[in-house]
Amino acid sequence: MIDNHILAPVFIHLFTAILQLIAWRKTVTQRFISVGGAFIGLLIAIRLFAKVYTEGTLSMNASNWEAPFGIVFVADLLAVSMVLLTSIAGFAVSIFSSIGIARQRMLYGYFPIFHFLLMGLNGAFLTGDIFNLYVWFEVIIISSFVLMTLGGRKAQLEGAVKYMAMNILASTFFLTGIGILYGITGSLNMADLSIRIREFHNQSLIDIAAIFFLLGFGIKSAVFPLYYWLPSSYHTPPSAVAATFGGLLTKVGVYAILRVFSLMFIPDEFTKNLLMVMAVLTILTGAFGALIKTNIRRLFSYLIVCHIGFMLGGIAMFTKAALMGAVFYLIHDIMVKTNMFLIAGYIRQVRGTMDMNRLGGLYASYPLISLIIALVLFSLVGVPPLSGFWPKIYLFQEAFVGKHYFFVGALIVGSLVTMYVIAKMWADVFWKKCPDESVMEDKFKDLPPFKKVLLVMPILLLCSVTLYIGLNAENIVIAVDRISNELLDTSSYIRTVLGDKVFEK
Repeated sequence: MIDNHILAPVFIHLFTAILQLIAWRKTVTQRFISVGGAFIGLLIAIRLFAKVYTEGTLSMNASNWEAPFGIVFVADLLAVSMVLLTSIAGFAVSIFSSIGIARQRMLYGYFPIFHFLLMGLNGAFLTGDIFNLYVWFEVIIISSFVLMTLGGRKAQLEGAVKYMAMNILASTFFLTGIGILYGITGSLNMADLSIRIREFHNQSLIDIAAIFFLLGFGIKSAVFPLYYWLPSSYHTPPSAVAATFGGLLTKVGVYAILRVFSLMFIPDEFTKNLLMVMAVLTILTGAFGALIKTNIRRLFSYLIVCHIGFMLGGIAMFTKAALMGAVFYLIHDIMVKTNMFLIAGYIRQVRGTMDMNRLGGLYASYPLISLIIALVLFSLVGVPPLSGFWPKIYLFQEAFVGKHYFFVGALIVGSLVTMYVIAKMWADVFWKKCPDESVMEDKFKDLPPFKKVLLVMPILLLCSVTLYIGLNAENIVIAVDRISNELLDTSSYIRTVLGDKVFEK
């Protein structure tokens, strides 16, 4: 079904960024525009999700060029779910940024770049053209690089160099894969490529192209052995920026793997085994890296790597239940990881540090907020019936059915390590008394009430969404069941883009 409203989530952030560029030196105005634009973007995302949920997959041909000759935008249930999650996370981070980002960084253009980043994310989720996906990835990379370097501290610049170097390499692999595909098929439309790849006689060239895509998306997703840039980069920018990165940027890579390897390169036995080996090693390296970290954001960065492996393992098994587990975990992870980095920012605001050896006594000082944070931590660990528990059921079930015992072991190790490091973090940061030698600077205590609300509200908002995902898991299961069906049977996607004529053979 043709619908021109598909691009509304992209345009709302484009127009928001342009308005903020006009109000370049007026940081208070920028804050209001940012929160207002993010809220309108959330409403648009809810409307688009509801329309796709009730009416099915929607498409739009840019400039009215018929597919596969023009750029097409496609909104299926997976794409609009990602847009909705991005909008929720973006709205929360926008509120937090109004207080959590220093005015000096705002004067460097923080808010316009933040909305350009959200625009790029939404564009990547909605595009149905593989080269257009590359273009949106470049918008994301450029925006994120600027956000990472705002302020120009040495640690930021060092992290940004590693981040940019690896992403340039990822883009090179991605573009090389696109070049091979275009050379052998003459098409860039993903639905059209899905058909042409199956009909192409030289599958070895197709496999080579698939490897290039896997390398490109693997770097962006931070999978083993391509992950090391993430823990070196995500602890350096402000917490609001790290929240956006931790919650959304790596998940774009996971989304791209899901999209490309379900629609274009259907995994064969070799690809499944390769993905499974990468998943197991990603879980283990992320888990063991987290064990030795005492900085909260470094700890969370390694947990991002660890849990990416959970999703990659679900994709590797490529069965309905496994894909349900992977997509469910993707939904849960975006909300929780975004919130975890906002929580890290809150802790820094309260205590002036994120070094767990110098922290303590937060529960005694702020018991109510600490309990809200505890719910988020329990969700991350996967304590039943919270959101992290349900997707693991599908992953464990399918791993046992498929006899992927190394993956079962990795899931157990990853889950136990997550529980241990989070329990240790709770004990060190919230439960124990403050070390006597520490000089704590509680900036939060002296803030005006409205600023305290603006810092805590995003954490509470994302916590509420996480609780909904866990306590109303049956509704999420219905959605991920439909998504997994669409990933395994792409005929509705192809029919929406190319029309019924493609099946009249």
